[in-house]
Amino acid sequence: MTAIPDRFDAFVAEKVDGGVERGVRSLSLDDLPPGEVLVRVDWSGVNYKDALATIPDGRVARISPLVPGIDIVGTVVASEDAAFANGTQVVAHGYEIGVSRHGGFAAYARVPAGWTFALPAGLSPRDAAAIGTAGYTAAASVAVLEERGLRPGDGPVLVTGASGGVGGIASRILLARGHEVWAMTGKPAAAERLRARGVAGILPRDAVVAGEGRPLETERWAGAVDCVGAATLPYVLRTLRRGAAVAASGNASGPALATTVFPFILRGVALLGMDSSMVPIDERRALWGRLATDLRPASLGDDVTEIGLEGLPGALDAILGGRAEGRWLVRIGG
Repeated sequence: MTAIPDRFDAFVAEKVDGGVERGVRSLSLDDLPPGEVLVRVDWSGVNYKDALATIPDGRVARISPLVPGIDIVGTVVASEDAAFANGTQVVAHGYEIGVSRHGGFAAYARVPAGWTFALPAGLSPRDAAAIGTAGYTAAASVAVLEERGLRPGDGPVLVTGASGGVGGIASRILLARGHEVWAMTGKPAAAERLRARGVAGILPRDAVVAGEGRPLETERWAGAVDCVGAATLPYVLRTLRRGAAVAASGNASGPALATTVFPFILRGVALLGMDSSMVPIDERRALWGRLATDLRPASLGDDVTEIGLEGLPGALDAILGGRAEGRWLVRIGG
């Protein structure tokens, strides 16, 4: 086992004079929060929530300075819990990681044992980082739709924000399980890549946000995964088939929801909110086991860009500016 250094690099966001200063700094282990498991971080992912944690009005960061990064994939180097021996490869995400305690954008992270689980067999550390919170949310969305009865062959399933993190992985999981997938994206250049992936059709963003004020439209979708929020969810609700459901996890376009009760009381549709932060660890571990098996996304390594800590400002700005396609992975150790 490599010796733990006295100091290490971390990407830090700190509120200063109404703004946020961000960049790579040197930290020590004394700067890390308490926890039973010390992890050498090998990989992290870049998420919309991470980007919000680095801007003044993002309403995510609860401490300052903060090491963002809600995803941690790495190797245990010290542990007070017998369940995590040194050398164990682990995953941790959600809870307060990267929000009110330092997260994954650092060479080392200290996390509570109750928020940590061993890397599932069948996944490499890079695979787990490519999945991350985005993939976990996508898998949970597909799982809950299928638990309500959605089956391959039932009809088209719409995925909004399909060129982003959650939507991209959700479409891969649905395709791998045999569903007919339609993709909504606001990026015309992404259409060719999505069709090559196997989606049956492309819905431009303009077609989805049009028609505001109509309480119901023609029944079209057997199910949906919405990763965008205010701009797309009203359309999804008024075009779902009778008894269908949408799994909603995104608010990139805003948290407001302008709709009517008609989809719910006239067609019996369901709006299923997806939480990826506070899921009990046993449930989280079980779903990750499925991500390594029957819910494994197809072509997991596609649309992934690797960066180092120094590349984070550009990635975070791209996410905030709506220019994100696929997933950024932060390679830190390993």
